[in-house]
Amino acid sequence: MFDIDWQSVLGQLAYDPKNPMIFSTGVFLLLFLGFTLIYNLLGKKTTLRLLFVTAFSYYFYYKSSGFYFYLLFIVTFSDFFLAWLIHRNNQRHGLTTEEAVAKRKLGVNRLLLALSLMVDLGILVYFKYTNFFGNCWANITGGTWDMLDIILPVGVSFFTFQSLSYTFDVYRGKLPALTSFLDYAFFVSFFPQLVAGPIVRASDFIPQIRKPLFVSKEMFGRAIFLIMAGLIKKAIIADYISVNFVDRVFDQPDLYSGVENLLGIYAYTLQLYCDFSGYSDMAIGIALMLGFKFPKNFDAPFKSQSITEFWRRWHISLSFWLRDYIYISFGGNRHGLFRQCINLLLVMVIGGFWHGADFNFILWGTFMGVCLVVEKLFMVWRRKSHPDYRITNHSHGLGGFVRTLITFHLFAASLIYFRASSFEIGTTMIDQIFNNFTPQVFTQWITGYWGVAVLIVIGYISHYLPSRMNDAVQGGITKMPLFFQALLIAIVIFAVIQMKSADVQPFIYFDF
Repeated sequence: MFDIDWQSVLGQLAYDPKNPMIFSTGVFLLLFLGFTLIYNLLGKKTTLRLLFVTAFSYYFYYKSSGFYFYLLFIVTFSDFFLAWLIHRNNQRHGLTTEEAVAKRKLGVNRLLLALSLMVDLGILVYFKYTNFFGNCWANITGGTWDMLDIILPVGVSFFTFQSLSYTFDVYRGKLPALTSFLDYAFFVSFFPQLVAGPIVRASDFIPQIRKPLFVSKEMFGRAIFLIMAGLIKKAIIADYISVNFVDRVFDQPDLYSGVENLLGIYAYTLQLYCDFSGYSDMAIGIALMLGFKFPKNFDAPFKSQSITEFWRRWHISLSFWLRDYIYISFGGNRHGLFRQCINLLLVMVIGGFWHGADFNFILWGTFMGVCLVVEKLFMVWRRKSHPDYRITNHSHGLGGFVRTLITFHLFAASLIYFRASSFEIGTTMIDQIFNNFTPQVFTQWITGYWGVAVLIVIGYISHYLPSRMNDAVQGGITKMPLFFQALLIAIVIFAVIQMKSADVQPFIYFDF
């Protein structure tokens, strides 16, 4: 009766390296419909529900990165087991977790933590940095390095950091070790945030795992709003301006005037934000639809009036991870101003290197670190005469506007080398901007790239709108009947289909 091409169906279900499964693909949307049906049927059977979600998460990772899902299992098993040994070792010595941390007498715990770091960072370093370090060594010694055929698994930087946070928290006495491997596997592999964050803390997520499934009308309405917003940001704004303008400029900046290069930087700044925050919105929305609450990962970062504030609004989960597990481990601000500035710089360099195995990313992280250090020194100087001064104090007048403008342009300028495939490309863009600006080209650009121009304007205007307007839209969607909520989603998906390029555009942070 039905002529079904089963080979084609099975082909869609298998991993395709050219078309990894992401939230904005039709395959995921269809699978998610079936997933939610079974998920809700298992609502009161907690263990079966956790097992089902974990299995689906592993399949999702397989569809995103192929057979590298075994790495996910290795990280999960090793950190669960090592954290359990840390807890067991405390019990063997008759110490509470707090006493073990306070006395710092259990060297075995330090060894177990070191093993966790070796496993997680060892996987990360091998897959992400082997060829980089090999090339560096070859350049130092005057030898050669034959590039190894190593494929970077999607999301490895995210789930290793997420799992490491659990081991650190158990070691520091902030969290008891789990006794259920299923619970921990669920936490590490939970598919909404698995491949591109946000990096969810164990202390925030694990207490939610065994709670009865409950999704209020407000939660469901906010989930719909976030998923719609994420689809629009990613699949309509980010993908369109990327394919139709940004990629062209950054591939051959010498073919474009300084005005077009500058517009390319502005466009990429928006693309990066819409791409990554769009993923985060969808991840948070999908998790919310399943009854789990994630912390906000982006908070209108372009409204920031300092780089310090910017990093409290941009990729919040990574910024706080770097603060709590690296900056504080280095000594934080406990050893004087000079040491604090060195720590800030080192953390941002590490943050830049986390983004990619290339000197471009190290340069980007160094630039961001220098900005933070300069702001810190300025704050210290300013507070000598104004004790209540804080660098994140907001001004709503001309001064605040100027500070916002400077902060935005510092970040946008840093992205030249962040996006450029080489130092030469970045240098060419800067040279074109300063030596071949030709402002008369702007009107021609508007005519030739009117679609890109419209989306850039819409993207930036929507970002700078007051937060109360977003809240009002979200509240309106929440009050809608289910039929109209479904209709809204359908309209957005239709718009995505109409505007998408021929090939699926992976999320930018899949490469990190």
